[in-house]
Amino acid sequence: MAVCVLAYSGGLDTSCMLGWLIDRGYEVHAVYVDLGQPGEDRQLIKDKALKVGARSVRMIDAREELCRDFAFPVLMWQAKYEGPYLLGTSIARPLISKAILDVAAEVGAEVYVHGATGKGNDQCRFQLAAEALRPDIKVYAPWRTPEWRESFPGRTEMIAFCEAKGIPVKATAKKPYSSDENVLHISYEAGDLEQLDVCGVDIVEFTMTCSPAEAPDKPEEVSIGFEAGRPVSVNGKKCSALEIVTQLNDIGGRNGVGRIDVIENRFVGMKSRGVYEAPGMTLLYEAASHIEQLTLDRDLVHLRNTLSPVVSEMVYYGFWYAAKMQALMAFIEQSHQVVTGEVKLRLYKGNVTVMERSSPNSLYDEGIATMEAGGTYNQDDAEGFIRIQGLPYRVQGKTRKFL
Repeated sequence: MAVCVLAYSGGLDTSCMLGWLIDRGYEVHAVYVDLGQPGEDRQLIKDKALKVGARSVRMIDAREELCRDFAFPVLMWQAKYEGPYLLGTSIARPLISKAILDVAAEVGAEVYVHGATGKGNDQCRFQLAAEALRPDIKVYAPWRTPEWRESFPGRTEMIAFCEAKGIPVKATAKKPYSSDENVLHISYEAGDLEQLDVCGVDIVEFTMTCSPAEAPDKPEEVSIGFEAGRPVSVNGKKCSALEIVTQLNDIGGRNGVGRIDVIENRFVGMKSRGVYEAPGMTLLYEAASHIEQLTLDRDLVHLRNTLSPVVSEMVYYGFWYAAKMQALMAFIEQSHQVVTGEVKLRLYKGNVTVMERSSPNSLYDEGIATMEAGGTYNQDDAEGFIRIQGLPYRVQGKTRKFL
């Protein structure tokens, strides 16, 4: 009997997959990785898996690790995929694989099963993580196999299978879109969102954020503290990484901050439409950028900004455990040793404005920057600087016409 670990959510797909795998002769160890999915009864999910026939069920709380060791390093890179997307789902997948593969080692599993389809990015993220962390393990994705698709061409067949097996699944009317949630964000896709003439923010039932139009009429201010590039406090109070994200989710959410609607390029080659809400991480990205402006020198910031799209792509595609990523993370940790200080933001109906910033490592020198008389900057020095910079242009100007 083959032993497998199953990335288990307790929903229809993975509950059906659990029973289907058992029917095919697998000894299944179900693993639920808690990343802050709201509104789920963890004990009920565990009991369901055992009732279906799982040999064991592991409930792993990885929320703090997700924020501290995955989201915050990506934040230090100011990494956003193709502009606005803050990578909330992408960041979570390598951690899910890591947690599940730890269980695989404990139970002696030879197979790692996940419920991602053959169309999306998650199959890449799960599998690439597994191949880096456990090159010897077999990755099995039933959705990519003809036998699964023949057994379950649609939702109706899955519900019928669960009913026949006595698998308790709450069958409800399908939403006009699908969603994926963790403490960092919620993503919405598919269904009616595949129609580009539909306004995403009008049909999605957001749960982390209120509409900017319905946000309070009075602005709210929040201060965020950083040490060595990592968020460490909210409004002057030291907090864990998870506490920081959850507090800022509440603060940003009630002020309508953090909604986006994008067309993105999936790793597999197609374009897809996604709607996202990430209030806490939106505030952290904004605050981090302002403390970096104060503490990082020009050339270092420009180098980081040049490499940031590379990191964004690697996270989005699933190359979290690549050697290049390890080197890039070592670089960002070293570069951000001086990124310490505090930023105060003002939130108002979906907008975020910086109010104050301070740092013991500030590179801003008012005596040099001032436009008033009596500063320490000697403007006479600029004459030679500009002449040297202009030398190649004077030489070119003698032989070329640009106008």
